[in-house]
Amino acid sequence: MQDKKGYVSFVLHAHLPFIHHPESDDYLEESWLYEAISETYIPLLDTFQKLVDEGVKFRITMSMTPPLLSMLDNKLLQKKYINYLNRLIELSEKEIKRTSYDARLNELSHYYYDKYSSDLHFFRDVCNCNLIEAFKHFQDIGVLEIITCGATHGYFPILYVNEKTVRAQIAVGVQTYEKYFGKKPRGIWLPECGYVPEADKYLREFGIEYVITETHGILYANPTPVYGTFAPIVSPDGVVAFGRDMESSRQVWSSINGYPGDFNYREFYRDIGYDADYEYIKPYIAHNGVRVHTGIKYYRITGDSDFKDYYNIQWAHDSAEKQAGHFLDSRVKQINDIRNYMDKPPIILCPYDAELYGHWWYEGPYWIYILFKKIYYDDCNFELITPSEYIDKYPDIQVCSPCRSSWGANGYSEVWLNPSNDYVHRHLHVAGDRMCELAYLFPDADGIKKDALNQCVRELLLAQSSDWLFIITNGTMVDYAKKRIKDHIGRFTKLYYQIKDDNIDKEFLDDICEKDCVFPEVDYHLFC
Repeated sequence: MQDKKGYVSFVLHAHLPFIHHPESDDYLEESWLYEAISETYIPLLDTFQKLVDEGVKFRITMSMTPPLLSMLDNKLLQKKYINYLNRLIELSEKEIKRTSYDARLNELSHYYYDKYSSDLHFFRDVCNCNLIEAFKHFQDIGVLEIITCGATHGYFPILYVNEKTVRAQIAVGVQTYEKYFGKKPRGIWLPECGYVPEADKYLREFGIEYVITETHGILYANPTPVYGTFAPIVSPDGVVAFGRDMESSRQVWSSINGYPGDFNYREFYRDIGYDADYEYIKPYIAHNGVRVHTGIKYYRITGDSDFKDYYNIQWAHDSAEKQAGHFLDSRVKQINDIRNYMDKPPIILCPYDAELYGHWWYEGPYWIYILFKKIYYDDCNFELITPSEYIDKYPDIQVCSPCRSSWGANGYSEVWLNPSNDYVHRHLHVAGDRMCELAYLFPDADGIKKDALNQCVRELLLAQSSDWLFIITNGTMVDYAKKRIKDHIGRFTKLYYQIKDDNIDKEFLDDICEKDCVFPEVDYHLFC
């Protein structure tokens, strides 16, 4: 057996914005959660369980953001997810009959029927609708480290204009984690990997030991880190920072030669929601008749031509196994190349959006399963580790000031601050200042005034979500993102004046408390 010369740390960022519409079943955006559960979260849980059952020792880290946890814990959304699965099971039953003329298609329709039936059984009967507890189980047995994030994924490099808003994002992120996992988080995935030094004192105040940030946040630190991104650095305020490894990221993320582009993998954009006869598919698409993804996809990527061949699960698994071997060999070579230049074993940090694995790259969870088995059984020169374990093993860390940075396009803030969305920030900053004003004016509020103040915090936090700015920049679902910003700022502003005038509309307050029911324990004194 080779001596272990280094470590690899996988960090998956599980995040979705808080979307909850009890007033309607017409919001397509709620399906983002249902798709992520079936295509990412359940497959990851299944992967972890198979590895445990087979006696494979592994380590993986996941951030589970407060909005995602709040949605997974929401009874109405749990019920809607079960309805979503029942519709897909019904549709896949129809597909079994419709595709009987073609053996390959029919085999795939049976596959989807089995998959969605299995998802329903797992979610409703095995987990009792509690996926959070399922993830907590793997943390409790020591194979998964769960870390936190900002309350609503607010983007620190712009919010810090009013530092109390950054402090509140961190505080609520930590409090939500404690509520669901029974202890404090050791690490945080900085929202959008956005680092500013002004946040460090608040991270330390709430017990955060380390952050996940972008490559150049480490490489451009002052002074220049001796080991680049192959070892963490610690800021003058005592926050340890791990930076993304560029080579391993490129192998997965690259749109040109990344693994998910393999011709044998499932084609994401070819879905029967668009292909099937309209009258046939109408009951399973949007309420207003717009064609949307159903999740039943019969084609593989195939190539650049318009022709698409049918998806073949075995071929896809063959590609995943080959690419897992390539990834393993690449890390072995990388560690061999750098180990002799370091006085401690290097750590290669591999951070990815969790939803890449399964949702966008359908075979991603299977790839992780094969890769982790190879790391355990093959004669390789590294082990899997979590950031916390690495800090505990190697506490002697170089002091550097990380560079202001993000993992958005071009590395800084233009994704969240550009001519398409810059109008939003003045409203966010004004609302942040007004929240501090309210907390100062009413330090001892009770009854309906206290309820209104706490709801002001929720509306402010929901408006601060970086997702809305990202969506506007990308040009997808723009109307919905703009509506969410307008709704939350509008509700906050209306409550602000009602509180100051001592004339709170209870019916209005009850309505928005039902809709925006995130963080029930939140306390407006965070802004005092």
